[in-house]
Amino acid sequence: MKHFVVRSLSVLVFMIISVQTLSAQNTLPSDLDSYIARVLKTFEVPGLAVAIVKDGKVVLAKGYGVRKLGETTPVDENTLFGIGSNTKAFTSAALATLVDEGKISWDDPVYQRLPGFQMYDPYVSHEMTIRDLLTHRSGMGLGEGDLLFWPHTTYPRDEIIYRLRFMKPASSFRSRFAYDNLLYIAAGQIIPAVTGQSWEDYIREHILLPVGMKTTNLSNAAFKSGSNFAWPHSKLDGKLQVIDFINLDNAGPAGSINSSVAEMAKWVALQLNRGKLPNSDARLFSERQSREMWSAQDHSSRW
Repeated sequence: MKHFVVRSLSVLVFMIISVQTLSAQNTLPSDLDSYIARVLKTFEVPGLAVAIVKDGKVVLAKGYGVRKLGETTPVDENTLFGIGSNTKAFTSAALATLVDEGKISWDDPVYQRLPGFQMYDPYVSHEMTIRDLLTHRSGMGLGEGDLLFWPHTTYPRDEIIYRLRFMKPASSFRSRFAYDNLLYIAAGQIIPAVTGQSWEDYIREHILLPVGMKTTNLSNAAFKSGSNFAWPHSKLDGKLQVIDFINLDNAGPAGSINSSVAEMAKWVALQLNRGKLPNSDARLFSERQSREMWSAQDHSSRW
């Protein structure tokens, strides 16, 4: 039996929901606020933000609760949250723009774009493509190598990629799904290798600004005192507490973006519109690349 996985670009839900009960007049469910209140209580969440996108339009963007436990500053639609692995979708989209420009192909061997790229198995080193970097089928085990960046380390991205060669596979190449972060770091490093721009600069210039995501940032180091952002929380000794931010810059292409529901709603609308920018004939990426990024990927070695 063949196994399939949708590339991480499809993992876009960041406190954003589509509501089937919306009527043709875009009437919101009357009990939405009470539902969110129950969610906050049930999951012991200090605050969250919700956006509803219907027919390509933002019907609602609203915050609930507080940004930091023990304080009263409320979450609103512009509060920045760490979006975690939704960052991977931005890395995929950035690569899609390079495919459109003819600078790369999804099926280029990685070693041709990242000189010195090497996995544990020489065959995999030679055969792994950019597509493989994005589809969690390298043969590495679940979360293999995450300790290279989490908790925070000082390893630069190139050093993390170098250490891939020492990681023994858990399964054969392209045979099994296992969620992976390190190969998205490698995917992100293809961008400076091809363009001369850092992953951060390229994402900012070619993704965030065209989409109108003006407050979205690429590192929690950008947070300043008094800015509109939510703090991380965790249960310690059974009690929910505020915790410190963890720097994720060295894993940026896999998970470092911070955004708000107001701006992530724009990102969702772009995806629903298959790369076409709103109120414009311009595109961020072609419809062809949109379909590539949203298509299921066969785990067999068919390329």
